[in-house]
Amino acid sequence: MTSSRKYFKKGEVTEHYAKKPNGGGLAYLSSGPEDGPLVIFVHGWPELSVSWRYQLPVLGAMGFRAVAPDMPGYGRSDVYDTYEAYSLENLVKEMMFLIDSLGAEKAVWVGHDWGSMVVSAVASHHPERCLAVANLALPFFTGDLGLDGFVGTVDRSVYPADKYPSGQWEYMNYYIENFERANKAFDENPVNSIKALFRSGDPSGVGKPNPSAEVRKNDGWFGQGRGAPDVPLDEKVLSEEDLHQYASALKKHGFFGPDAYYMNSERNEEFAKRMANGGYLDMPVLFVIADYDFYCECNRSQLADQMRKRCRKLTAVSVESSHWIAQEKPVEVNAALVHWLATEAKVWPTLAPPKWGPIKS
Repeated sequence: MTSSRKYFKKGEVTEHYAKKPNGGGLAYLSSGPEDGPLVIFVHGWPELSVSWRYQLPVLGAMGFRAVAPDMPGYGRSDVYDTYEAYSLENLVKEMMFLIDSLGAEKAVWVGHDWGSMVVSAVASHHPERCLAVANLALPFFTGDLGLDGFVGTVDRSVYPADKYPSGQWEYMNYYIENFERANKAFDENPVNSIKALFRSGDPSGVGKPNPSAEVRKNDGWFGQGRGAPDVPLDEKVLSEEDLHQYASALKKHGFFGPDAYYMNSERNEEFAKRMANGGYLDMPVLFVIADYDFYCECNRSQLADQMRKRCRKLTAVSVESSHWIAQEKPVEVNAALVHWLATEAKVWPTLAPPKWGPIKS
């Protein structure tokens, strides 16, 4: 990952590296006082810690200790060469290492996309390490059960089973069946790949099949195993500097690590069988729905049904956004997160009493 200094004012957000005893470690960004309530932001595919560039300085300035790691396989963190290294069980272990290295017993965990699955797995396997949990775009108890957990929620009025057996999740089957080919297409031109993937919300897509449903049939995201076309940058989601950050990291390590997250369906399903508390969450949970996210479509499908059932203190908020919700609509996401922290999670920085001297007569 290139330096974050162009993003943040001096001292506003700082770069760190948590070293593991046997070598390697996790890179992370941090904002706010070290004694503030800890909030750990976990990014998704194919992002970086700077995906939280609009959240870190805001929460840090409010007195929280806001931390965002480069997840394994990304940026300056450990990169592995096996699929199983990116299973949810191993990713949870990585997060336990991170929170231990920060010297904290508990945190508020905030995740997006694959990061949502990771923080959900932290909450369902280590509830004792959670003050509260927030998911953006992807709800709890979906991919925790492997690919079948997604497919069982598909809206068949949009994705008939005979045409789209796995609905909008057909692209996951493509990874499983053609991993090297899928990986090569993204690696061909990371700049173009990021520009093609990071697009803003479009309400005209409501009720229509998402392009991800065609990936398997078309032999790749961009057809016939080809790399991404050169499309204009969508500045509602990314700036040129953002594009450079993502692309430079992906040029360095490639898409193997990010794509390998999708190659652990059976392992993740086995891990889910060991959830604590029968797979129910008792801590406060926030779900921020992206109305125009047609990957993780929640308003008209059953994708969030299990979350509504299994989270006993659930708050849900909708934002008119694409899948890249924290970057496209940061003001709305920050407002939802801060309001929930104050009113439902009841996690807030402690304010010091004033140091008044005696009243002068």
